[in-house]
Amino acid sequence: MLTRLIINFAYFLKSSARYRRCKQFFYNVLENPNSPYKSCFDVFMICLVLFSVSLLIYEVNRQLTEAEKLFEQALINVFIAEYLLRLWLFNDCHKIILEHYEKATYLNIRFRLGYAIKLIIAKKLEHILSPLALIDLLAILPSYRPLRIFRVLLIFRLFKLFRYFDSIKLFTEILASKRFDLYTLATFLGFLVFIGSAAIYLFEFPAQNSHIKNLFDAFYFSVVTVATVGYGDISPQTTGGRVVTMALILSGLGVLSFFVSIIVSAFNDKMNVLRENRIYAEINRFNHFIIICGFGRVGQHIAAQLKKDRQHFVIIDTDPVAIVNAKQLGHLAIQADASKNSVLSNAGINAGASAVLCTTGNDVINVYITLTSRHLNPDIRIISRVNREDNVKKMYQAGASNVIQPFEIAGMVVAEYVGQPVAFEAILGIIREEQQFIMETLCVKEHSMIEGKTISEVEFEQRKLLLIGIISSNPIHQKHKNRYTIKDQYFYFNPPAQLKLQSGDLLMVMGRDYSIDYFRGLIETSRLKRSRKP
Repeated sequence: MLTRLIINFAYFLKSSARYRRCKQFFYNVLENPNSPYKSCFDVFMICLVLFSVSLLIYEVNRQLTEAEKLFEQALINVFIAEYLLRLWLFNDCHKIILEHYEKATYLNIRFRLGYAIKLIIAKKLEHILSPLALIDLLAILPSYRPLRIFRVLLIFRLFKLFRYFDSIKLFTEILASKRFDLYTLATFLGFLVFIGSAAIYLFEFPAQNSHIKNLFDAFYFSVVTVATVGYGDISPQTTGGRVVTMALILSGLGVLSFFVSIIVSAFNDKMNVLRENRIYAEINRFNHFIIICGFGRVGQHIAAQLKKDRQHFVIIDTDPVAIVNAKQLGHLAIQADASKNSVLSNAGINAGASAVLCTTGNDVINVYITLTSRHLNPDIRIISRVNREDNVKKMYQAGASNVIQPFEIAGMVVAEYVGQPVAFEAILGIIREEQQFIMETLCVKEHSMIEGKTISEVEFEQRKLLLIGIISSNPIHQKHKNRYTIKDQYFYFNPPAQLKLQSGDLLMVMGRDYSIDYFRGLIETSRLKRSRKP
Protein backbone atom coordinates (compact mmCIF):
# COMPACT_ATOMS: atom_id res chain seq x y z
CA MET A 1 0.00 0.00 0.00
CA LEU A 2 2.79 2.44 0.93
CA THR A 3 4.76 1.52 -2.22
CA ARG A 4 1.75 2.17 -4.45
CA LEU A 5 1.11 5.51 -2.71
CA ILE A 6 4.73 6.62 -3.23
CA ILE A 7 4.67 5.58 -6.90
CA ASN A 8 1.42 7.47 -7.52
CA PHE A 9 2.88 10.53 -5.81
CA ALA A 10 6.00 10.26 -7.98
CA TYR A 11 3.85 10.19 -11.13
CA PHE A 12 1.92 13.19 -9.81
CA LEU A 13 5.14 15.18 -9.38
CA LYS A 14 6.30 14.16 -12.86
CA SER A 15 3.11 15.45 -14.48
CA SER A 16 2.69 18.55 -12.29
CA ALA A 17 3.46 21.77 -14.17
CA ARG A 18 3.24 23.75 -10.93
CA TYR A 19 5.93 21.56 -9.33
CA ARG A 20 8.22 22.08 -12.33
CA ARG A 21 7.68 25.84 -12.29
CA CYS A 22 8.38 25.95 -8.57
CA LYS A 23 11.60 23.98 -8.91
CA GLN A 24 12.69 26.05 -11.91
CA PHE A 25 12.08 29.24 -9.94
CA PHE A 26 14.27 28.15 -7.04
CA TYR A 27 16.88 26.87 -9.49
CA ASN A 28 16.99 30.32 -11.10
CA VAL A 29 17.34 31.96 -7.70
CA LEU A 30 20.00 29.65 -6.24
CA GLU A 31 21.93 28.06 -9.10
CA ASN A 32 21.30 29.55 -12.57
CA PRO A 33 24.23 31.92 -13.31
CA ASN A 34 22.31 33.56 -16.19
CA SER A 35 19.30 34.42 -14.07
CA PRO A 36 18.91 38.01 -12.80
CA TYR A 37 17.34 36.59 -9.63
CA LYS A 38 20.59 34.85 -8.64
CA SER A 39 22.67 38.02 -8.57
CA CYS A 40 20.09 39.72 -6.35
CA PHE A 41 19.92 36.67 -4.07
CA ASP A 42 23.72 36.52 -3.82
CA VAL A 43 23.90 40.15 -2.68
CA PHE A 44 21.11 39.49 -0.18
CA MET A 45 22.88 36.44 1.25
CA ILE A 46 26.22 38.27 1.49
CA CYS A 47 24.52 40.92 3.62
CA LEU A 48 22.92 38.26 5.84
CA VAL A 49 26.24 36.47 6.36
CA LEU A 50 27.99 39.70 7.33
CA PHE A 51 25.13 40.62 9.70
CA SER A 52 25.24 37.20 11.38
CA VAL A 53 29.02 37.33 11.82
CA SER A 54 28.74 40.84 13.26
CA LEU A 55 26.19 39.62 15.78
CA LEU A 56 28.35 36.69 16.85
CA ILE A 57 31.36 38.96 17.32
CA TYR A 58 29.22 41.49 19.20
CA GLU A 59 28.03 38.69 21.52
CA VAL A 60 31.59 37.85 22.68
CA ASN A 61 31.63 40.54 25.41
CA ARG A 62 27.99 41.65 25.44
CA GLN A 63 24.62 40.11 26.09
CA LEU A 64 22.21 40.05 23.17
CA THR A 65 18.76 41.51 23.71
CA GLU A 66 15.67 39.48 22.91
CA ALA A 67 15.15 41.41 19.66
CA GLU A 68 18.74 40.71 18.61
CA LYS A 69 18.32 37.01 19.42
CA LEU A 70 15.16 36.86 17.33
CA PHE A 71 16.95 38.59 14.45
CA GLU A 72 19.84 36.12 14.67
CA GLN A 73 17.43 33.20 14.69
CA ALA A 74 15.69 34.60 11.61
CA LEU A 75 19.06 34.75 9.84
CA ILE A 76 19.79 31.15 10.79
CA ASN A 77 16.36 30.07 9.54
CA VAL A 78 17.20 31.62 6.16
CA PHE A 79 20.50 29.67 6.10
CA ILE A 80 18.67 26.46 6.96
CA ALA A 81 16.03 27.07 4.28
CA GLU A 82 18.75 27.72 1.71
CA TYR A 83 20.57 24.52 2.72
CA LEU A 84 17.40 22.43 2.41
CA LEU A 85 16.45 24.02 -0.93
CA ARG A 86 19.88 23.24 -2.39
CA LEU A 87 19.54 19.68 -1.13
CA TRP A 88 16.15 19.45 -2.84
CA LEU A 89 17.41 20.92 -6.11
CA PHE A 90 20.41 18.59 -6.35
CA ASN A 91 18.36 15.79 -7.92
CA ASP A 92 14.76 14.59 -8.45
CA CYS A 93 13.85 11.77 -6.09
CA HIS A 94 10.68 10.91 -7.99
CA LYS A 95 12.67 10.33 -11.19
CA ILE A 96 14.83 7.71 -9.45
CA ILE A 97 11.74 5.94 -8.10
CA LEU A 98 9.96 5.98 -11.46
CA GLU A 99 13.05 4.88 -13.35
CA HIS A 100 13.44 1.75 -11.24
CA TYR A 101 9.68 1.10 -11.08
CA GLU A 102 9.31 1.26 -14.88
CA LYS A 103 12.41 -0.87 -15.35
CA ALA A 104 11.01 -3.49 -12.95
CA THR A 105 7.65 -3.39 -14.74
CA TYR A 106 9.30 -3.82 -18.13
CA LEU A 107 11.37 -6.79 -16.93
CA ASN A 108 8.36 -8.21 -15.06
CA ILE A 109 10.25 -8.36 -11.77
CA ARG A 110 9.39 -7.16 -8.28
CA PHE A 111 9.93 -3.47 -7.63
CA ARG A 112 12.06 -2.91 -4.54
CA LEU A 113 11.26 0.44 -2.94
CA GLY A 114 14.09 0.06 -0.41
CA TYR A 115 16.72 -0.13 -3.16
CA ALA A 116 15.37 3.05 -4.78
CA ILE A 117 15.43 4.83 -1.42
CA LYS A 118 19.06 3.76 -0.92
CA LEU A 119 19.95 5.34 -4.27
CA ILE A 120 18.14 8.53 -3.29
CA ILE A 121 20.00 8.69 0.03
CA ALA A 122 23.32 8.03 -1.75
CA LYS A 123 22.62 10.90 -4.15
CA LYS A 124 21.70 13.27 -1.32
CA LEU A 125 24.84 12.26 0.59
CA GLU A 126 26.87 13.10 -2.49
CA HIS A 127 25.59 16.66 -2.19
CA ILE A 128 25.87 16.80 1.61
CA LEU A 129 29.52 15.77 1.50
CA SER A 130 30.46 18.28 -1.21
CA PRO A 131 32.75 21.10 0.04
CA LEU A 132 30.25 23.95 -0.33
CA ALA A 133 27.42 21.95 1.27
CA LEU A 134 29.67 21.08 4.25
CA ILE A 135 30.49 24.77 4.64
CA ASP A 136 26.76 25.58 4.59
CA LEU A 137 26.12 22.97 7.29
CA LEU A 138 29.02 24.08 9.50
CA ALA A 139 27.84 27.67 9.14
CA ILE A 140 24.51 26.69 10.71
CA LEU A 141 25.92 24.74 13.67
CA PRO A 142 27.26 27.75 15.67
CA SER A 143 23.64 28.79 16.24
CA TYR A 144 23.11 25.79 18.54
CA ARG A 145 23.81 27.55 21.83
CA PRO A 146 23.86 24.58 24.29
CA LEU A 147 27.04 23.29 22.58
CA ARG A 148 29.38 26.24 22.97
CA ILE A 149 32.22 24.38 21.26
CA PHE A 150 30.32 24.82 18.00
CA ARG A 151 31.00 28.56 18.26
CA VAL A 152 34.50 27.76 16.96
CA LEU A 153 32.85 27.00 13.63
CA LEU A 154 32.01 30.70 13.29
CA ILE A 155 34.72 31.00 10.65
CA PHE A 156 32.63 28.85 8.30
CA ARG A 157 30.07 31.67 8.10
CA LEU A 158 32.75 33.63 6.28
CA PHE A 159 33.70 30.63 4.13
CA LYS A 160 30.05 30.61 3.08
CA LEU A 161 30.81 33.75 1.08
CA PHE A 162 32.70 31.51 -1.37
CA ARG A 163 29.36 30.51 -2.81
CA TYR A 164 28.35 34.05 -3.68
CA PHE A 165 31.57 35.60 -5.02
CA ASP A 166 32.50 34.49 -8.54
CA SER A 167 36.12 35.59 -8.10
CA ILE A 168 36.56 33.40 -5.01
CA LYS A 169 34.91 30.47 -6.77
CA LEU A 170 37.25 31.05 -9.71
CA PHE A 171 40.28 30.83 -7.39
CA THR A 172 39.06 27.52 -5.92
CA GLU A 173 38.44 26.19 -9.44
CA ILE A 174 41.97 27.19 -10.41
CA LEU A 175 43.41 25.32 -7.42
CA ALA A 176 41.29 22.29 -8.29
CA SER A 177 42.45 22.35 -11.94
CA LYS A 178 46.09 22.24 -10.78
CA ARG A 179 45.48 19.52 -8.21
CA PHE A 180 48.20 17.19 -9.49
CA ASP A 181 50.83 19.94 -9.64
CA LEU A 182 49.97 21.14 -6.14
CA TYR A 183 50.02 17.60 -4.74
CA THR A 184 53.47 17.08 -6.26
CA LEU A 185 54.69 20.36 -4.79
CA ALA A 186 53.17 19.56 -1.37
CA THR A 187 54.87 16.14 -1.35
CA PHE A 188 58.25 17.68 -2.15
CA LEU A 189 57.68 20.39 0.48
CA GLY A 190 56.78 17.76 3.09
CA PHE A 191 60.00 15.82 2.45
CA LEU A 192 61.99 19.05 2.52
CA VAL A 193 60.56 20.14 5.88
CA PHE A 194 60.99 16.64 7.34
CA ILE A 195 64.63 16.38 6.27
CA GLY A 196 65.36 19.95 7.39
CA SER A 197 63.70 19.38 10.78
CA ALA A 198 65.66 16.19 11.39
CA ALA A 199 68.97 17.75 10.31
CA ILE A 200 68.50 20.90 12.41
CA TYR A 201 67.53 18.82 15.44
CA LEU A 202 70.62 16.59 15.08
CA PHE A 203 73.00 19.56 14.73
CA GLU A 204 71.42 22.04 17.14
CA PHE A 205 69.94 20.05 20.01
CA PRO A 206 73.28 18.99 21.56
CA ALA A 207 74.87 22.44 21.06
CA GLN A 208 75.27 24.93 23.88
CA ASN A 209 72.98 27.99 23.94
CA SER A 210 70.83 26.32 21.26
CA HIS A 211 67.24 27.49 20.84
CA ILE A 212 66.19 24.05 19.58
CA LYS A 213 64.81 22.28 22.66
CA ASN A 214 62.68 19.60 20.96
CA LEU A 215 61.53 18.28 17.59
CA PHE A 216 58.69 20.78 17.42
CA ASP A 217 61.16 23.67 17.63
CA ALA A 218 63.12 22.10 14.75
CA PHE A 219 59.93 21.67 12.72
CA TYR A 220 58.87 25.27 13.43
CA PHE A 221 62.29 26.58 12.40
CA SER A 222 62.25 24.55 9.15
CA VAL A 223 58.78 25.79 8.16
CA VAL A 224 59.65 29.44 8.88
CA THR A 225 62.93 29.14 6.96
CA VAL A 226 61.43 27.39 3.92
CA ALA A 227 58.74 30.09 3.79
CA THR A 228 61.59 32.66 3.73
CA VAL A 229 59.91 34.53 6.62
CA GLY A 230 62.79 34.35 9.11
CA TYR A 231 61.34 35.75 12.35
CA GLY A 232 64.74 35.52 14.05
CA ASP A 233 63.42 34.04 17.30
CA ILE A 234 65.41 30.85 16.57
CA SER A 235 68.81 30.97 14.93
CA PRO A 236 71.33 28.18 14.32
CA GLN A 237 74.44 28.09 16.52
CA THR A 238 76.47 25.40 14.77
CA THR A 239 78.17 25.32 11.38
CA GLY A 240 76.11 22.31 10.32
CA GLY A 241 72.90 24.07 11.36
CA ARG A 242 73.84 27.13 9.31
CA VAL A 243 74.57 24.98 6.25
CA VAL A 244 71.16 23.29 6.62
CA THR A 245 69.54 26.70 7.01
CA MET A 246 71.10 27.98 3.78
CA ALA A 247 69.93 24.85 1.96
CA LEU A 248 66.40 25.35 3.33
CA ILE A 249 66.35 28.99 2.23
CA LEU A 250 67.44 28.18 -1.33
CA SER A 251 65.01 25.26 -1.52
CA GLY A 252 62.24 27.46 -0.16
CA LEU A 253 62.82 30.03 -2.88
CA GLY A 254 62.52 27.28 -5.47
CA VAL A 255 59.30 25.96 -3.90
CA LEU A 256 57.73 29.43 -3.78
CA SER A 257 58.74 30.12 -7.39
CA PHE A 258 57.23 26.81 -8.50
CA PHE A 259 54.02 27.55 -6.58
CA VAL A 260 53.71 31.04 -8.08
CA SER A 261 54.30 29.70 -11.60
CA ILE A 262 51.54 27.10 -11.11
CA ILE A 263 49.05 29.74 -9.95
CA VAL A 264 50.00 32.24 -12.67
CA SER A 265 49.72 29.67 -15.47
CA ALA A 266 46.37 28.51 -14.11
CA PHE A 267 45.10 32.09 -13.95
CA ASN A 268 46.23 32.73 -17.51
CA ASP A 269 44.22 29.71 -18.64
CA LYS A 270 41.13 30.76 -16.72
CA MET A 271 41.14 34.51 -17.29
CA ASN A 272 40.14 34.19 -20.94
CA VAL A 273 37.25 31.96 -19.90
CA LEU A 274 36.26 34.45 -17.20
CA ARG A 275 36.34 37.36 -19.65
CA GLU A 276 34.21 35.44 -22.15
CA ASN A 277 31.70 34.51 -19.42
CA ARG A 278 31.47 38.18 -18.45
CA ILE A 279 30.78 39.12 -22.07
CA TYR A 280 28.18 36.37 -22.41
CA ALA A 281 26.50 37.57 -19.22
CA GLU A 282 26.43 41.13 -20.54
CA ILE A 283 24.97 39.96 -23.86
CA ASN A 284 22.19 38.10 -22.05
CA ARG A 285 20.96 41.40 -20.64
CA PHE A 286 20.14 42.67 -24.13
CA ASN A 287 16.78 41.90 -25.70
CA HIS A 288 17.98 42.62 -29.25
CA PHE A 289 21.53 42.55 -30.51
CA ILE A 290 23.55 41.65 -33.60
CA ILE A 291 26.33 39.09 -33.91
CA ILE A 292 29.19 40.27 -36.14
CA CYS A 293 31.42 37.40 -37.27
CA GLY A 294 34.70 38.91 -38.42
CA PHE A 295 36.30 42.24 -37.51
CA GLY A 296 38.15 43.13 -40.71
CA ARG A 297 37.61 46.31 -42.71
CA VAL A 298 33.95 45.56 -43.39
CA GLY A 299 33.25 44.45 -39.83
CA GLN A 300 34.91 47.56 -38.43
CA HIS A 301 32.74 49.90 -40.51
CA ILE A 302 29.58 48.00 -39.55
CA ALA A 303 30.49 48.06 -35.85
CA ALA A 304 31.22 51.80 -35.98
CA GLN A 305 27.85 52.53 -37.58
CA LEU A 306 25.95 50.27 -35.17
CA LYS A 307 27.66 51.95 -32.22
CA LYS A 308 26.71 55.33 -33.63
CA ASP A 309 23.09 54.17 -33.91
CA ARG A 310 23.28 52.87 -30.31
CA GLN A 311 22.55 49.31 -31.30
CA HIS A 312 23.89 46.42 -29.24
CA PHE A 313 26.24 43.94 -30.91
CA VAL A 314 28.98 41.41 -30.15
CA ILE A 315 32.02 40.66 -32.31
CA ILE A 316 33.41 37.15 -32.81
CA ASP A 317 36.79 36.66 -34.50
CA THR A 318 39.62 34.13 -34.35
CA ASP A 319 42.31 36.77 -34.84
CA PRO A 320 43.67 37.96 -31.44
CA VAL A 321 44.87 41.24 -32.95
CA ALA A 322 41.38 42.01 -34.27
CA ILE A 323 39.86 41.23 -30.87
CA VAL A 324 42.33 43.53 -29.12
CA ASN A 325 41.45 46.32 -31.58
CA ALA A 326 37.74 45.74 -31.01
CA LYS A 327 38.12 45.91 -27.22
CA GLN A 328 40.20 49.08 -27.48
CA LEU A 329 37.28 50.63 -29.36
CA GLY A 330 34.95 49.63 -26.51
CA HIS A 331 33.15 46.81 -28.32
CA LEU A 332 32.09 43.49 -26.83
CA ALA A 333 34.41 40.98 -28.49
CA ILE A 334 35.10 37.26 -28.16
CA GLN A 335 38.09 35.42 -29.60
CA ALA A 336 36.53 32.22 -30.92
CA ASP A 337 35.53 30.32 -34.04
CA ALA A 338 32.04 31.51 -35.02
CA SER A 339 31.46 28.41 -37.16
CA LYS A 340 31.18 26.27 -34.00
CA ASN A 341 27.76 25.57 -32.54
CA SER A 342 28.82 26.19 -28.94
CA VAL A 343 30.25 29.64 -29.70
CA LEU A 344 27.11 30.93 -31.43
CA SER A 345 24.86 29.32 -28.81
CA ASN A 346 26.77 31.01 -25.99
CA ALA A 347 26.68 34.27 -27.94
CA GLY A 348 22.88 34.14 -27.79
CA ILE A 349 21.83 33.21 -31.31
CA ASN A 350 18.65 31.75 -29.78
CA ALA A 351 18.38 34.24 -26.93
CA GLY A 352 17.99 37.78 -28.20
CA ALA A 353 20.09 37.88 -31.36
CA SER A 354 18.19 39.54 -34.20
CA ALA A 355 20.76 39.03 -36.98
CA VAL A 356 24.08 37.40 -37.80
CA LEU A 357 26.53 39.27 -40.04
CA CYS A 358 29.18 37.10 -41.73
CA THR A 359 31.84 39.67 -42.61
CA THR A 360 35.08 37.69 -42.75
CA GLY A 361 37.21 38.04 -45.89
CA ASN A 362 36.99 34.30 -46.62
CA ASP A 363 33.95 33.02 -48.53
CA VAL A 364 34.42 29.46 -47.22
CA ILE A 365 34.40 30.60 -43.59
CA ASN A 366 31.33 32.72 -44.23
CA VAL A 367 29.55 29.68 -45.70
CA TYR A 368 30.35 27.61 -42.61
CA ILE A 369 29.16 30.37 -40.28
CA THR A 370 25.96 30.72 -42.33
CA LEU A 371 25.30 26.97 -42.22
CA THR A 372 25.85 26.86 -38.45
CA SER A 373 23.69 29.92 -37.82
CA ARG A 374 20.83 28.62 -39.94
CA HIS A 375 21.03 25.21 -38.24
CA LEU A 376 20.88 26.75 -34.75
CA ASN A 377 18.15 29.29 -35.56
CA PRO A 378 16.03 28.69 -38.68
CA ASP A 379 14.30 32.08 -38.34
CA ILE A 380 17.22 34.44 -37.74
CA ARG A 381 18.29 36.92 -40.42
CA ILE A 382 21.73 36.17 -41.86
CA ILE A 383 23.59 38.73 -43.97
CA SER A 384 26.75 37.37 -45.50
CA ARG A 385 29.65 38.91 -47.38
CA VAL A 386 30.84 37.31 -50.62
CA ASN A 387 33.93 38.22 -52.62
CA ARG A 388 33.46 36.02 -55.69
CA GLU A 389 30.41 36.06 -57.93
CA ASP A 390 30.27 32.25 -58.27
CA ASN A 391 29.83 31.90 -54.47
CA VAL A 392 26.65 33.99 -54.27
CA LYS A 393 24.34 31.08 -55.09
CA LYS A 394 26.19 28.82 -52.64
CA MET A 395 25.72 31.36 -49.89
CA TYR A 396 21.97 31.50 -50.46
CA GLN A 397 21.87 27.70 -50.50
CA ALA A 398 23.70 27.70 -47.18
CA GLY A 399 20.85 29.74 -45.69
CA ALA A 400 21.82 33.40 -46.05
CA SER A 401 18.94 35.88 -46.03
CA ASN A 402 20.93 38.49 -47.94
CA VAL A 403 24.30 38.44 -49.67
CA ILE A 404 26.54 41.50 -50.04
CA GLN A 405 29.35 41.85 -52.59
CA PRO A 406 31.31 44.91 -51.39
CA PHE A 407 33.88 44.95 -54.20
CA GLU A 408 31.23 44.66 -56.92
CA ILE A 409 29.18 47.43 -55.30
CA ALA A 410 32.24 49.69 -55.10
CA GLY A 411 33.00 49.04 -58.78
CA MET A 412 29.43 49.78 -59.83
CA VAL A 413 29.43 53.05 -57.87
CA VAL A 414 32.66 54.21 -59.50
CA ALA A 415 31.53 53.15 -62.99
CA GLU A 416 28.12 54.81 -62.74
CA TYR A 417 29.05 58.06 -61.03
CA VAL A 418 32.55 58.73 -62.37
CA GLY A 419 31.12 61.39 -64.64
CA GLN A 420 28.89 62.91 -61.95
CA PRO A 421 31.16 64.57 -59.38
CA VAL A 422 28.29 65.95 -57.27
CA ALA A 423 26.73 62.51 -56.80
CA PHE A 424 30.15 61.02 -56.19
CA GLU A 425 30.92 63.60 -53.50
CA ALA A 426 27.53 62.98 -51.88
CA ILE A 427 28.25 59.26 -51.61
CA LEU A 428 31.70 59.93 -50.19
CA GLY A 429 30.18 62.43 -47.81
CA ILE A 430 27.90 59.78 -46.38
CA ILE A 431 30.71 57.23 -46.10
CA ARG A 432 33.09 59.68 -44.46
CA GLU A 433 30.30 61.45 -42.54
CA GLU A 434 31.64 64.75 -43.82
CA GLN A 435 28.35 66.04 -45.25
CA GLN A 436 24.88 66.31 -43.81
CA PHE A 437 23.44 63.68 -46.12
CA ILE A 438 21.45 60.59 -45.20
CA MET A 439 20.27 57.54 -47.11
CA GLU A 440 16.66 56.31 -46.74
CA THR A 441 14.26 53.88 -48.39
CA LEU A 442 10.85 55.11 -49.52
CA CYS A 443 8.04 52.75 -50.48
CA VAL A 444 6.02 53.29 -53.67
CA LYS A 445 2.53 52.90 -52.24
CA GLU A 446 -0.62 52.12 -54.15
CA HIS A 447 -2.57 55.21 -55.32
CA SER A 448 0.40 57.50 -54.54
CA MET A 449 1.52 60.23 -56.94
CA ILE A 450 4.66 58.33 -58.06
CA GLU A 451 2.96 55.00 -58.81
CA GLY A 452 3.12 54.28 -62.54
CA LYS A 453 5.46 57.17 -63.26
CA THR A 454 8.89 56.87 -64.82
CA ILE A 455 11.97 57.99 -62.93
CA SER A 456 12.38 61.00 -65.21
CA GLU A 457 8.79 62.10 -64.45
CA VAL A 458 9.40 62.01 -60.68
CA GLU A 459 12.17 64.60 -61.13
CA PHE A 460 14.43 63.54 -58.24
CA GLU A 461 17.04 66.16 -59.08
CA GLN A 462 14.56 69.02 -58.75
CA ARG A 463 13.53 67.62 -55.39
CA LYS A 464 17.21 67.74 -54.29
CA LEU A 465 17.33 63.96 -54.07
CA LEU A 466 19.64 61.36 -55.59
CA LEU A 467 18.12 57.98 -56.52
CA ILE A 468 20.66 55.23 -55.79
CA GLY A 469 18.55 52.26 -56.76
CA ILE A 470 15.28 50.37 -56.57
CA ILE A 471 14.55 47.15 -54.64
CA SER A 472 11.73 45.22 -56.27
CA SER A 473 10.37 41.75 -56.94
CA ASN A 474 8.19 42.94 -59.82
CA PRO A 475 9.14 40.98 -62.98
CA ILE A 476 8.40 44.03 -65.17
CA HIS A 477 11.78 45.52 -64.18
CA GLN A 478 13.91 42.48 -65.02
CA LYS A 479 14.72 43.76 -68.53
CA HIS A 480 16.83 46.58 -67.10
CA LYS A 481 20.59 46.37 -66.53
CA ASN A 482 22.59 46.66 -63.28
CA ARG A 483 20.37 44.06 -61.69
CA TYR A 484 21.69 42.75 -58.37
CA THR A 485 20.13 39.66 -56.75
CA ILE A 486 19.01 39.83 -53.14
CA LYS A 487 17.26 36.52 -52.48
CA ASP A 488 13.72 36.70 -53.97
CA GLN A 489 14.11 40.35 -55.02
CA TYR A 490 16.45 42.44 -57.16
CA PHE A 491 18.31 45.63 -56.51
CA TYR A 492 18.42 47.83 -59.64
CA PHE A 493 21.40 50.11 -59.19
CA ASN A 494 21.19 53.56 -60.85
CA PRO A 495 18.10 52.57 -62.89
CA PRO A 496 17.43 54.17 -66.29
CA ALA A 497 15.14 57.20 -66.64
CA GLN A 498 12.44 55.22 -68.49
CA LEU A 499 11.95 52.68 -65.66
CA LYS A 500 8.32 52.88 -64.51
CA LEU A 501 7.72 52.66 -60.74
CA GLN A 502 5.31 49.99 -59.50
CA SER A 503 3.43 49.59 -56.24
CA GLY A 504 5.62 47.90 -53.63
CA ASP A 505 8.93 49.11 -55.06
CA LEU A 506 11.43 50.48 -52.56
CA LEU A 507 13.32 53.60 -53.58
CA MET A 508 16.78 54.03 -52.07
CA VAL A 509 17.37 57.77 -52.11
CA MET A 510 20.08 60.06 -50.82
CA GLY A 511 19.75 63.66 -49.70
CA ARG A 512 19.29 65.98 -46.77
CA ASP A 513 16.94 64.75 -44.08
CA TYR A 514 14.37 67.52 -44.59
CA SER A 515 14.29 66.92 -48.37
CA ILE A 516 13.56 63.23 -47.82
CA ASP A 517 10.95 63.96 -45.13
CA TYR A 518 9.20 66.47 -47.41
CA PHE A 519 9.11 64.01 -50.33
CA ARG A 520 7.80 61.25 -48.05
CA GLY A 521 5.04 63.56 -46.87
CA LEU A 522 4.03 64.33 -50.48
CA ILE A 523 3.78 60.61 -51.27
CA GLU A 524 1.60 59.92 -48.24
CA THR A 525 -0.65 62.95 -48.82
CA SER A 526 -1.25 62.04 -52.46
CA ARG A 527 -2.05 58.46 -51.51
CA LEU A 528 -4.66 59.58 -48.99
CA LYS A 529 -6.29 62.02 -51.45
CA ARG A 530 -6.53 59.45 -54.23
CA SER A 531 -7.87 56.79 -51.85
CA ARG A 532 -10.78 59.04 -50.85
CA LYS A 533 -11.89 59.61 -54.43
CA PRO A 534 -14.86 57.40 -55.50
